[in-house]
Amino acid sequence: MRDVLVQSFGDGGPVKVRRAPGRVNLIGEHTDYNDGFVLPMALEFAIEMAGRLRPGPLVRVHSRDYGESVSFRVDRPIEPDPAHPWSNYVRGVLWALSQAGVRLEGMDLAFGGDVPKGAGLSSSAALEVATAEVVRGLNGFAIKGPDLARLCQKAENDFVGMKCGIMDQFVSLMGRADHALFLDCRSLEHELIPLELGDHLIAIVHSGVRHELVGSEYNRRREECGAGVAALRRRFPAVLALRDATLRELALCAEELSPTVQKRCRHVITECGRVLESKQALRRGDLARFGRLMNASHDSLRDDYEVSCPEIDLLVDLARAVPGVEGARITGGGFGGCTVNLLAGSALEGFKDLVPARYAKETGITPRLFLTRAADGAAPF
Repeated sequence: MRDVLVQSFGDGGPVKVRRAPGRVNLIGEHTDYNDGFVLPMALEFAIEMAGRLRPGPLVRVHSRDYGESVSFRVDRPIEPDPAHPWSNYVRGVLWALSQAGVRLEGMDLAFGGDVPKGAGLSSSAALEVATAEVVRGLNGFAIKGPDLARLCQKAENDFVGMKCGIMDQFVSLMGRADHALFLDCRSLEHELIPLELGDHLIAIVHSGVRHELVGSEYNRRREECGAGVAALRRRFPAVLALRDATLRELALCAEELSPTVQKRCRHVITECGRVLESKQALRRGDLARFGRLMNASHDSLRDDYEVSCPEIDLLVDLARAVPGVEGARITGGGFGGCTVNLLAGSALEGFKDLVPARYAKETGITPRLFLTRAADGAAPF
């Protein structure tokens, strides 16, 4: 990426280069912004950014993948750029850092990567974390780990306008090769869980679709969860977020909740339980049980949280029809993107033969298959 920086903006001073990975969430979907539990892993796909300081307050940013450059000043309020929305993730991180008291200088930045866009593998968080890491390298500020992840989340929540939880930024920073990362999204207590898969594989299938509902419906789900918490808390004051509630408490509040809000709450409550059980199953090496929990997670996301779509459901059904596939589920925000699948090595050829061909025949879309492993985050433990 150094070459891209020089090609875009000419020669200059010393260059810092940082890499931040995307992620796949193995289980624990839409629990992070409910103060719940998640179990993601960092991916080998990543965003790489090169940066250097320059005199004056001007920041210049080049996106290799979009073939575009933008500029803005850090001595004036940093504002979103609707004409170049990709740049808002970079602008947002600089805005959040300045809000935290970091004194920003002019700089040149260039980035590119191979995290599939629109796939639910968190290319946005990877870009945010890569930006934060390069700026930290250039400015030498002392914000580390969880606090830096929170600032990247703030950039996406309050600057970009996507009300995501902390998971994506956290695992992009703190993941470790060959491990999943169990994260309590309230306390940010975290634990590395070895992924001792033996002859099993993790396969990601990109559906090739991304429905436009994802942004608005994501934020709507947050509002529906908030409505559920408000009703639960009136009767049960200890319920500060859905991770605190039980199915019994939800049933006792049923008359105060719409059927839709009840379903949203039921998903989050049961999904938190599935994450905790998944952590224990992986520690025991019980991959069959973990696979069943993945399947239950997808069914809940499809029926109760209603963030799946026909194309994703087809991929899941096709995967489950292959002998040796332990589990298959949607991953990411929903309404398209990817599935994540756990399968025995002996099932790989059958999986590759059946799933892409049948999916393409029924949808007219050729899916992309990625066999992956857990990778290091930008700032691993």
